[in-house]
Amino acid sequence: MEVRTVGVVGAGQMGSGISQLFAQHGYSVVMHDVDEAAASRAMDGIRDSLSKLAAKGKISEAEAREAIGRIRPTFRLEDLSEADFVLEAAPEDERLKLSIFERLDRICRPEVILSTNTTSISITRLGAATRRPGRVIGVHFMNPPTVLKGVEIVRGLATSEETAAAAKALVEPLGKTVFFANDSPGFISSRLIISMINEAIFLLQEGVGTAEAIDTCMTSCFNHPMGPLALADLIGLDTVLAALEMMHRSIGDPRYRPCPMLRRYVDAGWLGRKSGRGFYAYG
Repeated sequence: MEVRTVGVVGAGQMGSGISQLFAQHGYSVVMHDVDEAAASRAMDGIRDSLSKLAAKGKISEAEAREAIGRIRPTFRLEDLSEADFVLEAAPEDERLKLSIFERLDRICRPEVILSTNTTSISITRLGAATRRPGRVIGVHFMNPPTVLKGVEIVRGLATSEETAAAAKALVEPLGKTVFFANDSPGFISSRLIISMINEAIFLLQEGVGTAEAIDTCMTSCFNHPMGPLALADLIGLDTVLAALEMMHRSIGDPRYRPCPMLRRYVDAGWLGRKSGRGFYAYG
């Protein structure tokens, strides 16, 4: 099926970035969020991002205007009935995602693929909440999706090969490098990066080094573009904690036990960039 309209559920960091990415590549985008203020902030952020790209000469001002014109924010999930492909990017809450997939299954045409940007929640379980488990798949963009090239496509137990091939064919022309993973807690990307972040927080908690020293080690010694603590702030400490809790619960291995300092920061509302404070302070 030809994809002309992409539905995106969630207008947070990832949902807005994914919406911008598809709009820049000529797709009509229906971007849903239950929070009117969040959707408004997302549209402002997309305008600002496109304006900066135009100012740098990476796109023309006309292309920026056309891209923003392709995105339609909505507060009604039912408006995604017109989508040819849906990508859910709601918060990392399994009950919430299951509820969204149950509703999307009723709203969207039977042939439409329902995908999720989850970092860790079971694709198989999400698929089982629908009447189309063969057309449910993980399409995990990295943050920020407009910049980072890697996209992890995750097959659930019932995901068909046709669905996996269609997801790859949709994503690759966006300038992305696709790699496949099978459904497992944390998949490939989150299991690697979240484990590193957790260990970095343990180092900080134990006083082995400052946040700056830990991050400098990874950027200067191992050529990472960003240290693990700065990356945690970018991802959101609540998202990091949710992924660790899910992996610890599902795998049962103590190496995935969330660092107590991470729990304290989340309890304090220090969630990283989005709250203005995490392991670093943001103006």
